[in-house]
Amino acid sequence: MDAQRVFVRFAHTISHLAGRPATFAVAVLLIVVWAVSGPVFHYSETWQLVVNTATTIITFLMVFVLQNTQNRDGEAIQAKLDELVFALKGADNRFVAAEQLSDDELKRLRELLVTQAKQATEALEDRGEPVKEQAV
Repeated sequence: MDAQRVFVRFAHTISHLAGRPATFAVAVLLIVVWAVSGPVFHYSETWQLVVNTATTIITFLMVFVLQNTQNRDGEAIQAKLDELVFALKGADNRFVAAEQLSDDELKRLRELLVTQAKQATEALEDRGEPVKEQAV
């Protein structure tokens, strides 16, 4: 098994575990135990350093794990949306891989979509069909 596959599996597992209520409860419990132990250690610099170091390291590593998971989830959603665009007869294929367009291209594509939505709404109103109000 290659390193990338191992990391993906690891990141998915850690991300899944990190999002559980039990994990949050354990984190809160650890902070409470640390806080309660303050008087025992006379609120020393070492006592403070323990929690600061632990939380910094965990946060630093979790950024990479969660970013990897979010990237993969985003790519999977985009692939599914692209498949839906391809599968719909008459769909505008310019929306496939729209996430790869420049900001200006994406803005123009969005403006085109808004214009088409307004025209469709006007056409429905002209035919006397009910139209739901939507924020565009």
